[in-house]
Amino acid sequence: MEDQFGRSVDYLRLSVTDLCNYRCQYCMPAEGVCKLAHEDILTVEACIEIAQAAAACGVKKIRLTGGEPLVRRGILDICRGLGAIPGIEELCLTTNGTMLPQMAVPLREAGVDRLNISLDTLRPDRFQTMTRTGQLQQTLDGIAAAQAAGFTRLKLNTVLIGGFNDDEIGDFLALTRDHSWEVRFIELMPMGPCAAWDRGCFLSSQTVLERFPTLEPLEAQGVARRYRLPGARGTVGFIAPLSHTFCAQCRRIRVTADGRLKSCLHSREEIDLRGLHGPALEEAIRRGIACKPQEHHLTDRPSDTPRSMNQIGG
Repeated sequence: MEDQFGRSVDYLRLSVTDLCNYRCQYCMPAEGVCKLAHEDILTVEACIEIAQAAAACGVKKIRLTGGEPLVRRGILDICRGLGAIPGIEELCLTTNGTMLPQMAVPLREAGVDRLNISLDTLRPDRFQTMTRTGQLQQTLDGIAAAQAAGFTRLKLNTVLIGGFNDDEIGDFLALTRDHSWEVRFIELMPMGPCAAWDRGCFLSSQTVLERFPTLEPLEAQGVARRYRLPGARGTVGFIAPLSHTFCAQCRRIRVTADGRLKSCLHSREEIDLRGLHGPALEEAIRRGIACKPQEHHLTDRPSDTPRSMNQIGG
């Protein structure tokens, strides 16, 4: 289905929980978040029903997010249900990787096609500082488990933060020399806990290209600009919502764990899908797509959304 600006919207990011076993500094407060009441969280059946309605509106790709989606009870049932929906061509999941040693094989068997794994630093001390609760080796073990389970085209999501990990850019690029992974540098966005951070934390993805001019451009994929080091097996991607606004190419809608449709990550506008079924549910989704805003305003001010990323879905 096309929105009012002619963009074909065919990608749903469906959050299954706002909870996480990490407390990443840019995502949530150190004490975590107030747990939503059980009745406010979408049930397994509601997740599948919303996805079915989205597919009827033209959605072909679904990404499961959180929080950390693998802490969600019933996550495999959700995956199996979504994977069986006619018209859904790709089912993906974003995770911090800590539970993949136990979950990678079951996820593959449940129909998940591809994984994105968050990895903001390759240094154990920094990893613990950023996540507050995590250990780097857990994520590295998760990456190994994903590969062993047969997941290909792994993408490693790295939030680029000035003064924290910008001196590791070369280390991340080196991962692509021997592995067929895509390291994706994501510009830090002024939302949630980091909205008031020093401006020096918000680096442009152009920083990477300036420091490593040998990167060779490739064809873009979705909203990601892509490059490759000469002779490398893997690739490098840039998600640059601030320096290279990609709103004109955005084809996503989002549904939060408490059942609210957001047609833009940074908008305050939400449509409550809870309690809707059949034609009424489809109509609400179509209305959300039709009302998708033309662009965000991050270059002028912080995100308009009152929610933090874990409450929306990464």
